[in-house]
Amino acid sequence: GRDLRNSYVMWQELVSPFVVVELLSPGTEDEDLGQTVRKLGKPPTKWQVYQQILRVPYYIVFSRYTNELQAFRLVGGEYESIEMGEEGLLIPQLGLRLGLWQGRFENIERLWLRWFTASGELILTPGEEAEAAQARAERLAAKLRELNIDPDELD
Repeated sequence: GRDLRNSYVMWQELVSPFVVVELLSPGTEDEDLGQTVRKLGKPPTKWQVYQQILRVPYYIVFSRYTNELQAFRLVGGEYESIEMGEEGLLIPQLGLRLGLWQGRFENIERLWLRWFTASGELILTPGEEAEAAQARAERLAAKLRELNIDPDELD
């Protein structure tokens, strides 16, 4: 098999992304938020690449240190800040929301950046889906036992 990449490679994908989610790192905040100027003879900044070269419609920045979520939409070739409510950012073209969720993931309890349906329902990870299916199966088995039916004897 192939290894999965940790980054998007334009010349392998052959299509620009519709959404970029940038996780802030100490020391790169200014560049990630478009607050740096390209130095002569240097490559363009991330902001310039997303805005002017790839023309990514939505650019989202999240700081796990401050739990601040900022979003920008490409309007007339320039990124404009988007105000978000408690329910996060709705991306109508995708029928999805991106927002913050308090909970446990990978054994770490904190505020997480998560995808939701347009109506605000959390989209479960594959692990969460498996846990939910297991819990449902256990509830159904308990109901069958209440009815004096052994679920292990059913085909």
